[in-house]
Amino acid sequence: MMANQAGTGDDLRARLREWLERPAVRNAIMAVILVNAVALGLETSQSLQARWGWLMRAIDAATLAIFVIEMALKLYAFGWRFFRSAWNIFDFAVVAISLVPSSGHLSVMRALRVIRAMRLLSGIPAMRKVIVALLDALPGMGAVIVLLGIVYYVFAVMATVLFGQTFPQWFGTLGESLYTLFQIMTLESWSMGIVRPVMEVYPQAWLLFVPFITMTAFAVLNLFIGLLVNTMQAAVEAEEEKEIVRLERMLDQRMATLEARLAEIRALIERQGAGRDG
Repeated sequence: MMANQAGTGDDLRARLREWLERPAVRNAIMAVILVNAVALGLETSQSLQARWGWLMRAIDAATLAIFVIEMALKLYAFGWRFFRSAWNIFDFAVVAISLVPSSGHLSVMRALRVIRAMRLLSGIPAMRKVIVALLDALPGMGAVIVLLGIVYYVFAVMATVLFGQTFPQWFGTLGESLYTLFQIMTLESWSMGIVRPVMEVYPQAWLLFVPFITMTAFAVLNLFIGLLVNTMQAAVEAEEEKEIVRLERMLDQRMATLEARLAEIRALIERQGAGRDG
């Protein structure tokens, strides 16, 4: 009897897993995430909050209830295997953070509800590929980050020594120089806002800033883009290879089944021929 109960429980979990993996269920969860994200954005409007706040709170409570039920069903359906997937752990953490009370000294947690929208990253396969490619590119990006850090440090020390006394608001300390150089790298008001005023006092200052911009904004940052593109291309190729292998295995299985069926037909024909001869 206990064996029958165990078998029934396993069948129920298998059916539940199959139901949770259905596209309709996945799409429904994605729709709930989108509706909740829009509602959280609308809550930032004071006028809408005053008029429709009750509806937004109801949507928020309903969304959280749906997420909790979904997590409970997945935990029951997959058991401990649920935590073998990094995406499942990510979804679980998002829902767990949403359950933290947002009153009193934890009122800041209320703003973190918007991270529920990040569940779209785990729910959309195309987004998963992008995140996986980004994570795969991190080891290679580490060397580029070190190189960029060295370039920043060298130019920040030089700028502090050369321009610190005259322009302390930009280059007074090493930290201020690093921040100013970061602004220059982003090309945000770098010419009229910083470099030209410096050049009015130090006409040869372009000899420092032009090489810095060339090395950072145009050279080193392009290495990041190149690494990401190569990693994503490698990920796409790996997925294509997996699909080809899956199709080859499926074809081999069908060919084996067909050959076995043909062998049975030949044996049947031979038996029938032997019976007629007899």
